[in-house]
Amino acid sequence: MPTISHRLQHILAAIQLAKQTAQCPQTISFLAVSKAQPAQSVREAFAAGQTMFGENYLQEALEKQAQLIDLPIEWHFIGPIQSNKTQLIAQNFAWVHSVDRLKIAQRLNDARPANLPPLQVCLQLNVSNEESKSGVTQLDLETLAEAFSNLPRLKLRGLMAIPAPTNDENRQRAQFKQVRECYDALRAKGFALDTLSIGMSDDYLIAIEQGSTIVRIGSALFGARK
Repeated sequence: MPTISHRLQHILAAIQLAKQTAQCPQTISFLAVSKAQPAQSVREAFAAGQTMFGENYLQEALEKQAQLIDLPIEWHFIGPIQSNKTQLIAQNFAWVHSVDRLKIAQRLNDARPANLPPLQVCLQLNVSNEESKSGVTQLDLETLAEAFSNLPRLKLRGLMAIPAPTNDENRQRAQFKQVRECYDALRAKGFALDTLSIGMSDDYLIAIEQGSTIVRIGSALFGARK
């Protein structure tokens, strides 16, 4: 069976090929989604050269961080955020990809320790308008982005989205294009954004084609979740 190291090299090669094929000028980062994976698997991926890891569940992430405290990992929180979890998220992560409400942004800002750099933030866009899915609507996106001028402990970097799952590549392409257009519209209005966090194991090649700068990949790297 392929090892985590072999899978990592395959993914990195596929990202580079997709970038060349689409003639993408942007740098593309690979965020390894390690939720439901043991700390040992994260350690193996780190030994193979991976330094960015994303977690969805706070308690699981904190336990994993404690086991891997000897490694200089850049931790990203990518799951839905409950108000009562904001303090620990602000204290223990470098990035948060899933901010979708002003209340959450304010609480993260207030809880971010002064001795740490500003928390890097992506706004989660509900591009599919699914009631069951987290994310700010396109209608409210600019208002939420504007609020960051009053949140000095946060740095707004860009947008994240999890479009509705589909095997139709044309629909995948259209949904990613919609996110990119929202991102481009904010940049055109003067927001200093540089991050588009779109694309996962099943669709990251199309996301790269549509301008992704961070792809979030779990199962293609670690295998099926236990």
